[in-house]
Amino acid sequence: MSLRFASVPVSILTGFLGAGKTTLLNRLLKDPDLADTAVIINEFGDVSIDHLLVETASDGIIELSDGCLCCTVRGELVDTLADLMDRMQTGKIKPLQRVIVETTGLADPAPVLQSVIGNPVISDCYRLDGVVTVVDAVNGFATLDRHAEAVRQVAVADRIVLTKQTLANAEAVAALTARLAQLNPRAPLIDGDSAQAGSATLFDCGLYDPSTKTADVSRWLQDEDDYEQHHHHHGHHHHDVNRHDGNIRSFSIVHDKPIEPMALDMFIDLLRSAHGEKLLRMKAIVALTDKPDSPMILHGVQTIFHTPQRLGAWPDASDKRTRMVLITQDLPETFVRDLFDAFTGKPRIDRPDRAALEDNPLAVPGMKF
Repeated sequence: MSLRFASVPVSILTGFLGAGKTTLLNRLLKDPDLADTAVIINEFGDVSIDHLLVETASDGIIELSDGCLCCTVRGELVDTLADLMDRMQTGKIKPLQRVIVETTGLADPAPVLQSVIGNPVISDCYRLDGVVTVVDAVNGFATLDRHAEAVRQVAVADRIVLTKQTLANAEAVAALTARLAQLNPRAPLIDGDSAQAGSATLFDCGLYDPSTKTADVSRWLQDEDDYEQHHHHHGHHHHDVNRHDGNIRSFSIVHDKPIEPMALDMFIDLLRSAHGEKLLRMKAIVALTDKPDSPMILHGVQTIFHTPQRLGAWPDASDKRTRMVLITQDLPETFVRDLFDAFTGKPRIDRPDRAALEDNPLAVPGMKF
């Protein structure tokens, strides 16, 4: 499958109530780089974007003076994305450079992500760029204590924006920052009150790098080698682990030999079918034995996976290792590693007998690559 650079990047802006998403969005929309952006407000309450204080067009789409489109949506996200694509293709609106979906305050991010990656029609025309989660320094810690959804928003983020730091005391900011790093060691933490929180740092963090027109896997996986040491070094918890946080894990699996397609098939299918709700997000680049020079890209959120894509070549010819990054909840890292080792035939003293695995009724390959 060729990479579709014509596809429109979709960024998901999530975060707690009062975290400052709207303020951030209003500031971003003044950025000339975000002209020809559509903003979809996936809210059911009152929408308070400054721009929307204009007459609403009858079809729910408002063209703003700076070339930004706003749709207020109270329907299904998939329908809105399909409708926007239809308007672009029929010439009713000019081509969009980007779509930003702003979610309701305390929404579980999974369904929004799944709308973009899991629907073949949508994922053919759009590509998920990333999840930007806004956390405010004043109430963030308490919100994480109270709401499991808030913890998941942080755990699956590609970028975390910390707002209102000047209003909170330094100790509170330090405690919150440590907690965010524990929940999501990979996402860069961006100061929401500074110019740093602009389109350049918040967007274009997906697999495709528009400037080079190639896949930038390292940036997408956020998985530099020094991360592992850093992670183990900071294994101790900085605070009493809250009931929501303690069971969230972020880890990577690296494998240096090509994998049999059937083995990958069975591994992914077992994870999805038996443990799907615990797999908050998975990103991977995989070397397969049938075409080792044409790696496969996987991206899943719980049970929903993007149609697997093959790259024409490895982005970095010197590194052809399989790399998977998983964010799990109530799914221990050792369990996932053992499962992976069992399917990929990595020799282990306590490895289950191959035949026993084949007989496992759960291990029916259901994902055709």
